[in-house]
Amino acid sequence: MNTTKTNIKNLVRPNVKRMKPYASARDEYKGSVNNMVFLDANENPFENGVNRYPDTQQTRLKSILATERNVSIDNILIGNGSDEVLDLIFRAFCEPNQDNIITLPPTYGMYEVLANINAVDVLEVSLSSVFQPLVKNVLDKQNNNSKLLFICSPNNPTANSFDKDKIETLINNFYGIVVIDEAYIDFSEEESWLCRLNKFPNLIVTQTLSKAYGMAGIRLGICYASAEIISVLNKIKPPYNVNTLTEQKAIGQLSDRKIVEAQVELLKTQRKLLRIELENIDFIETIYPSDANFLLIKVDDASKRYNQLLKKGIVIRNRSTQHLCENCIRITVGTPQENQELINILKTLT
Repeated sequence: MNTTKTNIKNLVRPNVKRMKPYASARDEYKGSVNNMVFLDANENPFENGVNRYPDTQQTRLKSILATERNVSIDNILIGNGSDEVLDLIFRAFCEPNQDNIITLPPTYGMYEVLANINAVDVLEVSLSSVFQPLVKNVLDKQNNNSKLLFICSPNNPTANSFDKDKIETLINNFYGIVVIDEAYIDFSEEESWLCRLNKFPNLIVTQTLSKAYGMAGIRLGICYASAEIISVLNKIKPPYNVNTLTEQKAIGQLSDRKIVEAQVELLKTQRKLLRIELENIDFIETIYPSDANFLLIKVDDASKRYNQLLKKGIVIRNRSTQHLCENCIRITVGTPQENQELINILKTLT
């Protein structure tokens, strides 16, 4: 078992350890806001709902998430979308032009993009032919400069969840920090790794409000990790990275959980029905298992089918450029009406 992971301080970049974080006016004053006159932040004093700077720590939102996910507020960081959360992780732990990360293609493309932006090498270890991690290959690939291992489960673009035993072996034996991206976890029957967060000091779990919660437009991502890791990320995050309107909208949506649950159940039912209908389409060769709100489908000619659907007014994703995804298209599960329209059109294509 890897012992380096238990000492997060050894993984933090030296300049991050030394730096003194920026202290905003809202960070310095911690008291009640009732009946107080705020002349500390050079704000416009005329109330319009957004004239004041937002809460730097999104305390109300974190309280709701902490209760819902059964974690401490100290285990949560909120970001301007999951992409900001991932970028903060890079900047906290990866030394430019020195360290590397490991990814498991085919997977979410932003891991590589963020690595390139931060001048961090990417070591790729292909998934197996059934889209599962090859644990030995991953562990053999790592070296002393491997700081992050990205695991997307359920995975994008393959839609499947990874075997829990394989993931646990990786967490226990990886030299650095394991980031499990659970953007699609609400559509899966698998349990979130949040329930075991306290067991693994080197584990980060990221989630989002963009998928199941239907809030892609507000850009809100969530990072769950040990208090030690969260404190490092808080040290380097922009002071007002999540705006007031975003936080208010998120709180409103999280307060009406029944609507979200009903939508998720409908999408899961539609995913099943869509699969049944797609099995009757001649040019479809394989419909891969899905724990997400989309299906990865192997067809005879992905470019041809993509363009045919586009001409009929339906936009899907051609994933043929991705490793192991030759002639594969990715179709998001839509409303019942949208799914029926898709099926009707597919049945006319030759």
